[in-house]
Amino acid sequence: MDPRRAPEYIIEVFADPTSVREVIRGILHTIFFHRFFPSIIPKTRDVLEMTLPYVENVEIETLIDQRTAALVREIDTSSDLGARNTGVRGQMAVQFFEKKRRKAWFTKGEEEVCWEQWTLDVTLATPRTESERAKVRSAMEAMLLKAAMKIVTTVSMEKDHIPPITTSEANPDMPDTWVQALNSSD
Repeated sequence: MDPRRAPEYIIEVFADPTSVREVIRGILHTIFFHRFFPSIIPKTRDVLEMTLPYVENVEIETLIDQRTAALVREIDTSSDLGARNTGVRGQMAVQFFEKKRRKAWFTKGEEEVCWEQWTLDVTLATPRTESERAKVRSAMEAMLLKAAMKIVTTVSMEKDHIPPITTSEANPDMPDTWVQALNSSD
């Protein structure tokens, strides 16, 4: 077993209830665009007036939609959105695994080893006035740009931990994701 720990990249996400799904989906598609290894035809989608890469694959789209919906549900049920202005939090992680042969005396098999993890720390804001909406919108746009740049910079510079692709399957292993809602202390 490899004692190395998979690198974890944390992305801070700030959104309002009307844009949270779109923002999370845009960030996840940007991650998958750079970590989905088969040949794809590049596609783009606009999120908050910013053009982001998009993976047109039914399995990936379904996974992203399901996990985004689960996160939004968890955030909705973890606190009363109307009682707070900001601070409702949730977390989502995407883990990429490789299958390694496990060699032991009497067992043969494979084990899944995580080689990379992306964690989205989501903070949900609920603006109450028009001026607050404008401030939140501006903050969301700045956050989305920062997140996209962090993803692009990270995937360009951090390549040594990526396992070699030794199969001709469409995508050797689908990523695993988990969702957790966090109660804010704010």
